[in-house]
Amino acid sequence: MQRHPLITAVSLGLFAGAATSTALAEATPLEQQLKDLESFQVIAHRGASGHAPESTMAAYELAHEWGADYLELDVQLTSDGELVVFHDDAIDRTSDGEGHIHDYTLEELKALDTGTWFNDANVDKADTAFEGAQILTLEELFERFGHDARYYIETKSPLLNPGLEEALVEALEEHEMIENGRVLVQSFEQGSLLKVHELNEHIPLIQLVWYSPSEEDNDRLVEWTGVTPAPADITDEDFQTIAAYAAGIGTNVTYNGEDVIDADFIRQAQENGLPVHVYTINETDEMKRLQDWGVNGLFTDYADRLLELAD
Repeated sequence: MQRHPLITAVSLGLFAGAATSTALAEATPLEQQLKDLESFQVIAHRGASGHAPESTMAAYELAHEWGADYLELDVQLTSDGELVVFHDDAIDRTSDGEGHIHDYTLEELKALDTGTWFNDANVDKADTAFEGAQILTLEELFERFGHDARYYIETKSPLLNPGLEEALVEALEEHEMIENGRVLVQSFEQGSLLKVHELNEHIPLIQLVWYSPSEEDNDRLVEWTGVTPAPADITDEDFQTIAAYAAGIGTNVTYNGEDVIDADFIRQAQENGLPVHVYTINETDEMKRLQDWGVNGLFTDYADRLLELAD
């Protein structure tokens, strides 16, 4: 089966016996990024969102200052076609507005306060500097951190954001993020990833999966979008199908406190060329457990905790 072109390049160029050191010295930034995915990655989920309002500049500033490997974010489109960094489809939870984000222009969204809610919900971490925090554009994030950061970007709700993939790829190309090994694009929607791959085959992609009990049979696990069988039934061929377009896989590890995957799942994915990143892990004991399993990275709201363990 055809493999992701960059994975093939790394496999051939970086693991060629005696030529390995030469290949490493000559690796492009993009090839080096893929090589780095084999080591442990600290992924700052919506920035340092355990310490500052999620998806705001304050949260990304903290995560970057601490040295997280990736700044994780979700992108959506405004009604006037601007790429904004925001997780929910609705703006109610993390702003003083209401309704769906794609029904607002950028100017209207910029008038919202996306910081005060955090102070109200986290009195012990409240900071007056968070009040009035604005929704970010992807452009603003790129302008702030440029090529000094790596970005882990989810195409959020692509069916509600027609044209999202085209706008994102255009922005990545304009800022030269791809060839400089600065970006991963993730999605639960396989179709969205395949569209990104069609637009630019060099963008490293992460297929997100979510395992939970079936509504019809609570004892049977299913993957949310059907992209794979249940973990107990997954085969090498299933992983290879993903590896044909993706550079890795992102997964939950538990559902309602019960494990849905195990160390064998991690190992099998890796043996089929897919580094595994697990979301969203905030407790130190769980971080340690998953590191013992050999995962390649963790999404976390507390990058400071994870960085301390990783060191």
